[in-house]
Amino acid sequence: MTPAHFAFSSTFLLGLAGLAFNRTHLLSALLCLEGMMLSLFIALSLWSLQLNSGSFSTSPILLLAFSACEASAGLALLVATARTHGSDRLQSLNLLQC
Repeated sequence: MTPAHFAFSSTFLLGLAGLAFNRTHLLSALLCLEGMMLSLFIALSLWSLQLNSGSFSTSPILLLAFSACEASAGLALLVATARTHGSDRLQSLNLLQC
């Protein structure tokens, strides 16, 4: 395993661990998801550069577009949650109240 592969797999795993263990605020969960998506974007970009093919160059751009859409939807949920419940703490949310 090259150092670049190790670095990007460890950043993805750190984001996953942060998402699993740090579930107090919605904003921290969204930041962990965004870090995971950015590590996947960089890993896919490096993979397409190593293959030297133009056919795989569109997949990192599509992943980045989906990541931007996910971030905007997450921030909209954060604003809606803060307005309705008064805070962004995940423990104050109840799916039965929606």
